[in-house]
Amino acid sequence: MEVQTSFWRFWEVLRVPYAGSGPCLQRLFSTFPNGWPGIGILLQRVLTATTLFCCGIAHLRDTSQFAAIVPHLLAAVGGILLLVGLWTPMVGVLVAAMEIWTIFSRSVDPWISIMLAVLGVTLAMIGPGAWSIDAHLFGRKHFEIPQR
Repeated sequence: MEVQTSFWRFWEVLRVPYAGSGPCLQRLFSTFPNGWPGIGILLQRVLTATTLFCCGIAHLRDTSQFAAIVPHLLAAVGGILLLVGLWTPMVGVLVAAMEIWTIFSRSVDPWISIMLAVLGVTLAMIGPGAWSIDAHLFGRKHFEIPQR
């Protein structure tokens, strides 16, 4: 009986909640670090966001074809979301996908796009940090229970 109980406990840890089941983003990360690790994540988000936004806006002025504008426009919007720390894991994956699309669709120097794709993936893996909207929406809550 103990094996079956431990299996179900293990299964509950792996279970992915559906969209309406509450704060599912908190289950992706064990903590939302603050202090020096939180500052490091904040600096990484700011660096990635400003680079995405500046490169995206620069390409919007250079190109008149809609198909060439789409990945840069999505990357610029992703940069704004990363800057404020909203939906960081999903935006990090979206940024990586858009930058990979940019690498294969253009024949210019791919190193900026490779760097942004790697930064997007690392932000998706690390998480948003304590100084983000994600931490306020989905982070750990502290409840004060009054004494009786």
